[in-house]
Amino acid sequence: MEFLSIEQGDLDGFLENAKMDLANLHPGGSLSEAEDFYKEIVGDKHLADLAAWHISSKDYIADTLKLQQRFSRNLVLDFGGGIGTHALANAMSTKVEHVFFVDINKTNRDFVEYRSKKLGVGNKLTFCKTIQETKISRFDTIVCLDVLEHLSDPAFHLDTFHKIMGPNSIGLFNWYFYKGENNEYPFHVDDEQIVEQFFKTLQLKFVEVFHPILITTRSYKKN
Repeated sequence: MEFLSIEQGDLDGFLENAKMDLANLHPGGSLSEAEDFYKEIVGDKHLADLAAWHISSKDYIADTLKLQQRFSRNLVLDFGGGIGTHALANAMSTKVEHVFFVDINKTNRDFVEYRSKKLGVGNKLTFCKTIQETKISRFDTIVCLDVLEHLSDPAFHLDTFHKIMGPNSIGLFNWYFYKGENNEYPFHVDDEQIVEQFFKTLQLKFVEVFHPILITTRSYKKN
């Protein structure tokens, strides 16, 4: 409410309509327009969608935070960090030296920076539009949650993560290559060839590290 200057009486409607408002903005099946969509078009609609999803999925998110707690350490890359829940939690960890929050959407970056100052951890976060802007060649932990299915070439990003991970680094990834029963997730990639290349790259470049938490997020080290 404070960040977007929304009246309390308008907040419920803002969150309730978030998913449909975002879906209606999407350019459809054009993967070439996806980056511009997330960079420029979504505005505060993405914040609303993510906030609403966090409220409805709080148990799942709690488990992903427990997973982070097991593995996150030293230099952390949070790629496509959204509204910053995982980046902020990592910044609060004594095992984490610094978090590099990467998101192409300026509204998201500004909101997470705003939250970090409110929570007193602003000194442990750096905000960037791209991985290259971090100027870090090796990360000890990479967090990429609910992002890969939005990318036109998710296999390419797995290659990128592999290059910036050391032999003891851990990556925490999940994905959902599905547009939904009624196309409620038009922004998710489901192209058969793209998805197959993703899994081939994952199996070639990474080895799964077991964790006992029953969630879709997996943990990986370099193969």
